[in-house]
Amino acid sequence: MIRTGQLTVALPPEEAFRLFTPLGEREWVDHWDPHFPDPVDDDSAPGTVFRTAGHDGGTTTWVVVDREPGRRLRYARIATEKTAGTVEVVLREADGGSEVTVTYQLTALNETAAAELAGFDAHYPEFIRSWEEAIAAAI
Repeated sequence: MIRTGQLTVALPPEEAFRLFTPLGEREWVDHWDPHFPDPVDDDSAPGTVFRTAGHDGGTTTWVVVDREPGRRLRYARIATEKTAGTVEVVLREADGGSEVTVTYQLTALNETAAAELAGFDAHYPEFIRSWEEAIAAAI
């Protein structure tokens, strides 16, 4: 599954970037609590590894693959026994704020996960809209 969506953030890219880092997402995502197996000085540095717990009790392992500070972040993510793939966030200046493009590229690791992924795919526009609403409320 490859899905791309866009949202706007009322901050310029240099400021909005932090909202899409592992620690920065705490500002607007309920129950987002990344755990780092090694201490980090810069949570968006390529090679940084962290884990998150899902609402279903599962764990997702994330790796920062690359970044362009203030402009782009790309993560690899593996939801144990469910999905594996990448998430990319690209920020562009737009009317004093940011246009943010979010692309999920995920592969289901089994048939059960394939059904869940199909549901995620079907509701992706609402998912991205919820990001925009949560960020607007947080800032």
